[in-house]
Amino acid sequence: MNSRRIQLLVFRVLAPLALVLWIAPSAAAAPLSCSTIPKFVDRFLENHIRSRELTPELERRTTDVFIRSFDPSQSVLLESEVDQLRKSMVGSFAKINAGDCSAIKHVYDVFVERHGQVAVDVAEFVGAEDYAIDPEVELMLDAKKRGYPKTIEERDQLLHKLVHFQMSTYLSGDTTLDEAKELLIHRYDRRARRLKELETVDLLSSFVDAFASSLDPHSNYFSADVYEDFRIQMSLSLTGIGVALSEQDGFAVVERVIDGGAAAQLDILKPKDKIIEVAQGNEKPVNIIDMPLRDAVSLIRGEKGTTVRLTVLRQADKTERFEVPIVRQEINLEDQAASLRFEEREVDGRKLKLAILDLPSFYGDSDPSKRQCTDDVARLLREVNEQKADGLVLDLSHNGGGLLTHAVTVSGFFLRKGEIVKVKTSSGHQEILSDRDESILYSGPLVVHTSRISASAAEILAGALKDYKRAVIAGDDHTFGKGTVQTVSSLPPGQGALKITTAMFYRPGGKSTQHAGVEADVVIPSLMSSDDFGEKHQPYSIEGSVIEPFRSSFANANPESARWTVVSDDVVKKLATASQRRVSSNPEFEEVAHELEEARENKGRIKLADLMKKREEELKEEGEEAADGDTETSESAKGEDEKMSPQLTEATNVLVDLVAMNHGPIETTVTGVSP
Repeated sequence: MNSRRIQLLVFRVLAPLALVLWIAPSAAAAPLSCSTIPKFVDRFLENHIRSRELTPELERRTTDVFIRSFDPSQSVLLESEVDQLRKSMVGSFAKINAGDCSAIKHVYDVFVERHGQVAVDVAEFVGAEDYAIDPEVELMLDAKKRGYPKTIEERDQLLHKLVHFQMSTYLSGDTTLDEAKELLIHRYDRRARRLKELETVDLLSSFVDAFASSLDPHSNYFSADVYEDFRIQMSLSLTGIGVALSEQDGFAVVERVIDGGAAAQLDILKPKDKIIEVAQGNEKPVNIIDMPLRDAVSLIRGEKGTTVRLTVLRQADKTERFEVPIVRQEINLEDQAASLRFEEREVDGRKLKLAILDLPSFYGDSDPSKRQCTDDVARLLREVNEQKADGLVLDLSHNGGGLLTHAVTVSGFFLRKGEIVKVKTSSGHQEILSDRDESILYSGPLVVHTSRISASAAEILAGALKDYKRAVIAGDDHTFGKGTVQTVSSLPPGQGALKITTAMFYRPGGKSTQHAGVEADVVIPSLMSSDDFGEKHQPYSIEGSVIEPFRSSFANANPESARWTVVSDDVVKKLATASQRRVSSNPEFEEVAHELEEARENKGRIKLADLMKKREEELKEEGEEAADGDTETSESAKGEDEKMSPQLTEATNVLVDLVAMNHGPIETTVTGVSP
């Protein structure tokens, strides 16, 4: 067996492209220590695509990330105390190079003392005989927008607000006030005790990861334990609920609901939902706010067939808190696979058959003889042709990425031949991946449906089809904007692994998808079109760039059998105008616009009174249902699961218009077509 085996794989959190370098086990190495940190720092800087030297700015960023790791809700230290810690960390890397990690230890000691005091303050606050929840409390959830408190009074007020919200969460179930007090006091005491008992290797691991995160959002240091979790997460047979989570401001936040998982089948959880409590079966829930993400995930993960109950906080036009019971199971690969459906429409007496091909990811087994998305998509496109479909919607709206080579191959199914993507590494090396097969599997009218969730490899496909003017892109204003590649290299046993952003990829037109994503030709509003969702809103994200175009003039050269015409700017303008007329008069899109506006007005604030009122309404409904007895789900309710989303319906309407343009003026369809 070779000592190195290289594969292009998918991360399950927004599926960034990653070059995963597995290094064969060698003699056991010593665990991470102060003396090994400089070696890891040098390795990051030698390979990172943007940061190649240690600067004062990187040192400042590292300090800020390190401090936030101890206080994600920014409620423990005052602004002045944070400034003092920042000053104490100036020159810390030079000291570390000399084997002195006292600056790291000093930050840790300050937080150990302060968290201990917070535990005492919380016990005194909720332990008072006259304690009662204040329903008039409002809280800004985004700690970065809130900032650190400037005075002791501000800090106490913030802590009390957090306590009121946490207490309301405990009391939303059957917990009494006294039990809730005991649970909350125990929680703060446990957090302080766990921090005090933190081992040196875990402290140093946290610092190295803080440095990695200061480079960009996707670089990380994995300790040995975290690396093992990462390798488990990479497995498609992972048993759990099928949700990718990230840690933001002390909350476990849903980044992506994985197709084929238990959560996807329920169709309840959405990106940006915050999980605030986890309960096993019928046991009492555990509050996971401010809990390390790894610990929270370990509570959610469990044996197949067991039930986990999640308490979810959702912010939209109004703040909601609700519970979701999920039976853990293995991810169903069949549900993750590409699928095909047909829709019929009638335009001016002419019946149209439209194909909708859903491609949830660019999946593929490491064994090429086993299931690959390229084989599935090719088979489905042949069926599209056999059914003589008038047009095709390629749905990438919940495709977070996958295998780079598969994205290139699928792109070639719609193009004659040519360059698809260029990868530029940190060393300046450039490589173009091309479609070398002149055959075209589908040559008819094509609309690609995208969203802010469409990321990485999905953006490569959408970008190539857009740059070659082969398809109309319809969906959110732009895709996620993830245009970088990460290399994961395992270290000697006991030291974990490094995940480093080492390359950026570019569309045939020369644009990077980083930050900008792939812009929609026809914008279809959705709740994902918020101001804070996308790569450019991630901390320390890398700016995109532009290179010389490398389009092939042969890619969209029409063979005699082709049934599409190049999607010109004039065509796009007409399609967008027709779509806007439909959207502006559609009640479902009016509701989307209303919810987005309400979310902007709330600016991330939640009101405790709203949550308490919502819970009272839920309890009343539960009581009424119990009095009425169990009822069976109606057939009409069951049918709701199969209904297309307003966004996919409108993308299909855009396809109808595109097909009509090949047979007559678009004005025949601007009034819209009912699904």
